[in-house]
Formats: sequence, C-alpha cells, structure tokens
Amino acid sequence: MNTAKKVKFISDWIKSYVDHMPHKAESLVVGISGGIDSSVSSTLSAMTGLRTIVLSMPIKQIENQHDLSLKHQEWLIKNFKNVEAHTISLDKLFESFSSSLNKFNNEHGFANSRARLRMTTLYQVAAANKGIVVGTGNKVEDFGVGFYTKYGDGGVDISPIADCNKTEVWELGKELGILREIIDAPPTDGLWDDGRTDEGQLGFNYKDLEDAMKNPNSPHRQEYEKIRKQNLHKMEPIPVCKIPS
Repeated sequence: MNTAKKVKFISDWIKSYVDHMPHKAESLVVGISGGIDSSVSSTLSAMTGLRTIVLSMPIKQIENQHDLSLKHQEWLIKNFKNVEAHTISLDKLFESFSSSLNKFNNEHGFANSRARLRMTTLYQVAAANKGIVVGTGNKVEDFGVGFYTKYGDGGVDISPIADCNKTEVWELGKELGILREIIDAPPTDGLWDDGRTDEGQLGFNYKDLEDAMKNPNSPHRQEYEKIRKQNLHKMEPIPVCKIPS
C-alpha cells in the first residue's frame, strides 16, 4: 500500500471504529508533544472530520520541544475546522506530586510519572467531552522494544499507527504535510530535564532498530533482543493468578 492510500486507510479506520462503537464517541482526544508520532496521529484523527481535541501538556518541558507542539497546534487549527487545541501546564501538579513523594525519589520513576499524569489528563478531557483517547505509539516502540511508559503513553483507547514502523511514520508525515521542522527533529520521549533523545536512550537509531527487528543477522540484533526482553512485561497480558477449580 502506498503512503497516500495508507493515510486514507488509517483515517477511515479511526472513523469506522467510532461509528461502530456501542455508545458512539463524540470526540477524539490526542496528546501532542511536537514529535512526529503525535503529529501524525493527531492529523489522521482530524482528517476523520470528527471533533478532535489536541492537548499540549508541558511538564518542565524543553523550550524547543514545546515550541514545536504549539506550532503543530496552530497548523492543525489552520487546516482543520473540527480541531480545538488546549495547552494544559502540568508543572505545578508534577511539583506537588514529586514533593509528596520525595521519600521515594527515583529519577526513572518520576520520568514515567510525567507520562502517567498526561495520560490521566487525557482521560479527564475525554470524559468531559464523551471522547476516546487516541494513541501515538508506533510499531517499533509498542511491539518491538516496548519503548513507552506502562499506563502512561501506553494507556490509550485506540492505536492507529501502531502497525507502522518509525520510517513509515516519517513518510506519513511528509504525505500529510506535517511541518518540516517536526519531521527533522530528533525523536525524544520528552520525559527528561536534559532533553535526551530516543537514540541516546536506546543506543542506536530507528533505521538500525527496524533492521534488527526483521533481520536475525543484524549487528544490533543482540542489543535489540536485550531491550525487548527487559520490556516484555509491557507487551504481554497482565499475569493473573488462576485459582484451580
């Protein structure tokens, strides 16, 4: 399927999902970060013609990341009449949260807590607007190495681009006319004060990562499998203790 057909297929899929819900949703709610994944997911949502609510939720955000998020908000509003955008600062909420839990200080834990506070915000906005939360994860992150926060950005109702590799998402972005500076920006999860990139955290780039997923002889295969093994708990069902009958 070429990229143009893929764009239409995914957008139609979102619309069809909503149309066939027992209690039809009245809005699509998407968190945007200024990254390519959320930019593509929010644009595909807007293309459905359904009311689309996009939220930028800065928490101690790196300035250039937040700027890209605001620029994408403006671009969406300019191009789609069914889009409304809100910026909800979660700085004070996070400060209160981290202060209350200062006896349990853990850098990685607090990074994940940022994602979970955003998830909670998305669901509150969705509840207030009879909406569903649209995920922004791609295939590499969601089903390859589990590079997302459990019950954070992994907590969604539908996941429209989860069958697309990162390189496919970039192609979708170009087809959709997403701002070039967003397409060219180094991917980052935006959860760290130092602005660390995905490549810096994973140890190799998405092109090599995708090759490692498909090719057992990839020079990065061993590292890929190591990361995947560590994160399998995110991708498998929650273990349930089965009581014998």
